[in-house]
Amino acid sequence: MSRFEGRVAIVTGASQGIGETIARDLAAEGAAVVLVDIQMDKLESVVRSIVDAGGRAEAHQADVADTAAAERIAAAVAAAHGRIDHLVNNAGITRDGLLMRMKEEDWDAVLRVNLKGTFSFSRAVLRTMIAARYGRIVNIASVAGLMGNAGQANYSASKAGVIAFARSLAREVGSRGITVNAVAPGFIATAMTAALPEDVRKGYLEIIPLKRFGLPKDVSSAVQFLLSDDAAYITGQVISVNGGMYM
Repeated sequence: MSRFEGRVAIVTGASQGIGETIARDLAAEGAAVVLVDIQMDKLESVVRSIVDAGGRAEAHQADVADTAAAERIAAAVAAAHGRIDHLVNNAGITRDGLLMRMKEEDWDAVLRVNLKGTFSFSRAVLRTMIAARYGRIVNIASVAGLMGNAGQANYSASKAGVIAFARSLAREVGSRGITVNAVAPGFIATAMTAALPEDVRKGYLEIIPLKRFGLPKDVSSAVQFLLSDDAAYITGQVISVNGGMYM
């Protein structure tokens, strides 16, 4: 039997990159995966690919920071499947710039998607998880939320918030059989990081002891561990997947 057979998992920001890889890997391990993203065309393409490969997947379009949409999706999933076992809060955006030149709307947009989106979906699934006295929530944070990064005050603040949120929620719901953890990726080869200037990429590579950039699969493996029964006694923790970039 596959590791997540019979489980139902919601993954936000699942149309590409890390979120897509997490969704595909969970489906390959037997989970029924609910993919959430604002980019419906890409989302439906990923879902078709998972289903064609023999997995179970469905798409829901939503702005993750829209609390009404989060509640609606959680209710629909619970009604259709009778359970919500896993939530991976992966959706995130960047609007980089030095603080002196940062637009207020760029600050607000990043905090809204990255942090409020985590709040919206976590709150939405809790009723079902608490009733079942079981649940696994994993927030995708960032090395920037641990060490900071020039030009990313908004992104770093949002990811530090995601980590603190996980630790606080872990204390609230631990007695109900629910674990809440975070995974903090370093420099991962995705469309988001590919847009960075070459000199910036080389600068990062120089401070990574493993001398390579990570892959979405590296992050997905850590997420799968935290969602699995092997991590049943782990909560309120942050797993860094950064090749030693920050220790």
